[in-house]
Amino acid sequence: MSEFFLELFTEEMPPSLQNNAKIEFLEILKNFLDQKKISYNKLYYSISTPNRLIFYFKDIVEEFEKKTEEIRGPRVDANKESLEGFLKSKNISKKKIFIKKTSKGEFYFYKIPSIKVSTKKILQENMPFLLQRIKWKKSMKWGNYELSWGRPLKSIMCLFNGTSLNFVFYHLKSSNKTFISKDDEIKTRTFKNFKSYKNYFKQAGVIVDDRERKLSIKKNLEKISKAKNFNLNINLKLLDEVTNIVEKPKVILCSFDKKFLEIPREVIQLTIENHQKFFPISDKKNNLLNYFFSVIDKEDKFGLIKKGNESVVDARLSDAEYFWKKNKSQSMLKYVPKLENVNYFNGLGNYLDKTKRIKNLSSVISDELLISKEKLELASTIAKVDLLFDLVNEFPEMQGVLGGYFAESQGFEKEVCLAVSEHYLPSGLNSRTPKNNYSIALSLSDKLDALVGFFGLDLIPTSSKDPYALRRITIGLIKLIIENKMSFKLKELIDYSCQLYNNQSINFDRKSIHTNLTIFIIERLKNYMKEKGIRQDIIESSLIDFDLNNIFVIFTKADRLNKVIKKQVGIDLIENYKRAFNILNSETQQQNEDYKGSADPALFKSNFEKDLFKKIHDIRKNFTSINLENDYDGQLSLLASLKKEVESFFDNVIVNDNDVIIKKNRLELLKMLCNTFDKYFNFEKIEFLNEKNSFYFPTIIFYHHIC
Repeated sequence: MSEFFLELFTEEMPPSLQNNAKIEFLEILKNFLDQKKISYNKLYYSISTPNRLIFYFKDIVEEFEKKTEEIRGPRVDANKESLEGFLKSKNISKKKIFIKKTSKGEFYFYKIPSIKVSTKKILQENMPFLLQRIKWKKSMKWGNYELSWGRPLKSIMCLFNGTSLNFVFYHLKSSNKTFISKDDEIKTRTFKNFKSYKNYFKQAGVIVDDRERKLSIKKNLEKISKAKNFNLNINLKLLDEVTNIVEKPKVILCSFDKKFLEIPREVIQLTIENHQKFFPISDKKNNLLNYFFSVIDKEDKFGLIKKGNESVVDARLSDAEYFWKKNKSQSMLKYVPKLENVNYFNGLGNYLDKTKRIKNLSSVISDELLISKEKLELASTIAKVDLLFDLVNEFPEMQGVLGGYFAESQGFEKEVCLAVSEHYLPSGLNSRTPKNNYSIALSLSDKLDALVGFFGLDLIPTSSKDPYALRRITIGLIKLIIENKMSFKLKELIDYSCQLYNNQSINFDRKSIHTNLTIFIIERLKNYMKEKGIRQDIIESSLIDFDLNNIFVIFTKADRLNKVIKKQVGIDLIENYKRAFNILNSETQQQNEDYKGSADPALFKSNFEKDLFKKIHDIRKNFTSINLENDYDGQLSLLASLKKEVESFFDNVIVNDNDVIIKKNRLELLKMLCNTFDKYFNFEKIEFLNEKNSFYFPTIIFYHHIC
């Protein structure tokens, strides 16, 4: 067994490019080995430093068997030239071929014998083509070289079984050596295996395995925090990013002037985390402290790096402090008219126009939520004012949040401030969702106004492009509804939003907006449900009779069914439905007759029909019960409880009676059964699985009841 080890040494590569490349190329290598049926140990992985992409496979076979293969040549009755061409292309004599009969006639065949193939040779031949398959989100060319790569590629080290695996990739030749320092591209070193490579760099202070590097950083952060009695809430996304921008991680503790703690916490955290890639620190009560951790890539013997980091943070926070003090004293209400000078979007008016629209929308929503219309209208009026302030221009990521702080400093009520602060939320699938009714109403108004406006301009996202983040906005709207367990009259709100645009002389095709926006929301709802682990067939069934006003109900019903689908109650209710549906579907197609579910009890010839009819009626009574209205688990249990009556019916009643009237009445009874299930939602697309998890087709099993 042999070891395969590849290192791609580049100029410093951004974390996102590192991660994408090492994941993608590992999969490319793995698929190639699997395709060639080259076996290897389960121990394989890809790791990286800012300058090195490393791929490792343990225990790859040195050679593998290429099995016998039959190659078809020309037809037996083909001209002589065709046969000669085939023999020449395969470099074989006529003695090596044979005739074989196929469904398309008789052909000449050549059998390639089974041979042993060198794994090293195969890899050597194919590595250039495999490397070419890496798809970079961003790439560059440099000098006079033709190679386009994420960052300039400086060397390729490739080892197989302790020896160099040699190939040419554009201007580079692979070898068994690499540069030992990212700062010195002259000194190189030869390696025989991955172990010696890893140990060498470890002794030099370089942790080549990003997994180990991440753990080292985390442990050092926690060690210092424990000693200083800090409360460390590590931003895991930041930790991943920092891990990929250092190779010799050293954690140092830095500080900034205490006076800056008067600035909104989010501004400080944004400065430290997003702008500088440092880790903020809190006390045990989660109060932000004037300390932060910096992860550096070398020893700071004289404290110069620490001093420099502190100076940068102090400078940025000093600017923020100046703008904060200036802006918080500026009356938000007096600034509202100035929104007229800020364009919202070409064709959708300015931000004052938008403010008026979301104010009116919010007013309608306040009636649905039974909250103060005056407070919500006030929040709507000042929601976009922070766009005029300097601090938001410095920190655009803080739109809304800073508006909430400004409102608070000017004495607005708590609900108003919170609504302004949260009205952009949720901003995506993983974003926090507001829970306060004022925030919900303002957020919903803002999102609906944006969706109606952009769809009115026919700026609908394509499969690959979404420049105005309409998918994100729609996911936010869906989260807002579902995670707050609310229902809104979205149809009416969309109509009203169109009217508000029309009142501002921005005329839209209301019907077109409704159609396109509904389709768009359905697709985003599918994605949301999929992310929540709901089965695809359940998703499709739940959306057959989609209603914009019932998004929460649709999701909840699908979610409840998904939770029980593999349990006995789920198996029972799906089987109950499918037995009836498949027979009805078959009859409808054969006889071209539609059934309404109007069975006549007077035509029943057995107690089995009567019992099923009675059970269906009893369930329907319960479905209309006020106590059961939102008890979806209870509804599913009721549908599952039909099992006894359904089984007795199919075991003892022949649907396809000789009497046409009796047969039709029994089919109407089955339609009545399916209609009862439709009171939950349409189960048509749901797949039924047997105990072995293979697809089960009740149509076949129960077909004898109609034949």
